[in-house]
Amino acid sequence: MIQKTIVFDLDDTLIPEIDYLQSAFQEIAQYVDAENKNLYDEMYKWYKNKENVFLNLEHRYKNVKISDLKIIYRNHFPNFNPKSKNRDLLIELKKRGHFLGLITDGFSVTQRNKIKALDIESLFDLIIISEEFGSEKPNEDNFKVFHKYGTTEYFYIADNVAKDFITPNKLGWTTVCLIDEGKNIYSQDFNNELIYLPKIKINNLFDFNY
Repeated sequence: MIQKTIVFDLDDTLIPEIDYLQSAFQEIAQYVDAENKNLYDEMYKWYKNKENVFLNLEHRYKNVKISDLKIIYRNHFPNFNPKSKNRDLLIELKKRGHFLGLITDGFSVTQRNKIKALDIESLFDLIIISEEFGSEKPNEDNFKVFHKYGTTEYFYIADNVAKDFITPNKLGWTTVCLIDEGKNIYSQDFNNELIYLPKIKINNLFDFNY
């Protein structure tokens, strides 16, 4: 079997970003008003209506500050299922002897907590988080660091057409886009220059022949 370097995005690829938002909202609702059992549902309704959730909470509760809510949002440990099918996929790819990587933008504590909650940290040979690494996608450095593995094939599986695929395309990687099922935080716009577009589109991570 040919050894490959297979690199994944995190948010809306290995885990829906909306899952993190919902987990954070639940913790924030408990912090703001534990007696109000309907607060989470109201917060999520505000979000769906594109209202400023934190501002609404600050207006309603005199002792609540947006800055404190942001800290909770970024630092909370998400309530994820640590035995997901995506984790099983990573385990299988690791058993086949491939190098596995992760490239994700965001705060270190936020992204690390997601990775730990999914119980996938030990499955990656290299994890690149923008705040730790010092640059964000599509900076070439975030991708070129994986060339140290020296494999003949490189893959990047992600979802954000605006920034995920342009650099690995330039580097000759195989780019794979996970199609949004309607839950993604950022919409996918495939009406873009060819260099921004993935070479392959899949409906779920198990559709691709790694």
